[in-house]
Amino acid sequence: MAKILLADDAAFMRMTIKNALSKAGYTDVYEAADGLQAVDQYNEINPDLVFMDITMPNMDGLEALKTIKSQHPDAKVIMCSAMGQESMVIDAVKSGAKDFIVKPFKPDRILKAVKDMGL
Repeated sequence: MAKILLADDAAFMRMTIKNALSKAGYTDVYEAADGLQAVDQYNEINPDLVFMDITMPNMDGLEALKTIKSQHPDAKVIMCSAMGQESMVIDAVKSGAKDFIVKPFKPDRILKAVKDMGL
């Protein structure tokens, strides 16, 4: 089963994604509360996919994405953004993000993103 890392400073958002994934049978799910933790977790567990919030403390999602991609060019990262963050989403895609989803999340959109990554 795929290992999935959820990086978001909002525990509720992590729980929302985790619940959608677990209902679909994805049980190997890890969590990070900021970009620094996301980079550390990525290096530790080498996940198959990362859901990365853009706005987080300590290191934002764009910096974490760039750091992960510089160390792991094949990393699959899906950025999570709020409405109104279009310019950040464009930066994220230019930096190697494979997809993005907009908050609030709908379970079917989360699962489509995972399936689109081949997982």
